[in-house]
Amino acid sequence: MKTKLYLIRHGETEWNKLGKFQGCVDIDLSQEGIKQAYYLSEKFGSNFDFIYSSPLKRALETANIIASNKGIRPVILEDIREINFGEWEGLTIKEIAKNYPDEFSIWQNDKLIAPICGGDLSLKNAVERSKNTIIPLIEKHNNKNILVVAHGGIIKATLIGLFNWDMTMYHKINLGNTSVCQINFNSNLKPSIVSINDTSHLPSDTVVTQV
Repeated sequence: MKTKLYLIRHGETEWNKLGKFQGCVDIDLSQEGIKQAYYLSEKFGSNFDFIYSSPLKRALETANIIASNKGIRPVILEDIREINFGEWEGLTIKEIAKNYPDEFSIWQNDKLIAPICGGDLSLKNAVERSKNTIIPLIEKHNNKNILVVAHGGIIKATLIGLFNWDMTMYHKINLGNTSVCQINFNSNLKPSIVSINDTSHLPSDTVVTQV
């Protein structure tokens, strides 16, 4: 038996379509995002044991749609909310690079800390926050299927923490809306990657937003 962890990004929002960093700004799903969440619901059916969610609406709305298959409510985990990007929230990546060139360069290239302008202060802080939340779940739910509905940034931070990657790996992973990353854990809690950025549940003509 294996413990299976599914890290699920929320459905699309209007800010996703505009390419804006959302961070901890609490944005609803778009109509397209709601449709995507229902495709996720079909993918999983009731084939999971536990479902957890970020407290932010776009994740919780997605999780509620999936959880309805089992007639349960997702358990909210405060510490898997999205990374707080501080002054960068509401800006596109081009605007951040233009308005904060030095800080942006350090964030992209620093392997150990990857500081952010405000909010969580660094990618490293977000990595520690997410890892310290996910590992106890794996210990608690041995040999179970666990769904965690969260955000692109914090999911990438979780992967960095689980596999001890350097911070620059954050910029080398793309996660589309409602993408699924499956990580299996053996009896010694050693993780292995089964899939990253799986959006095969979406129709083939869907344009998947990566931001």
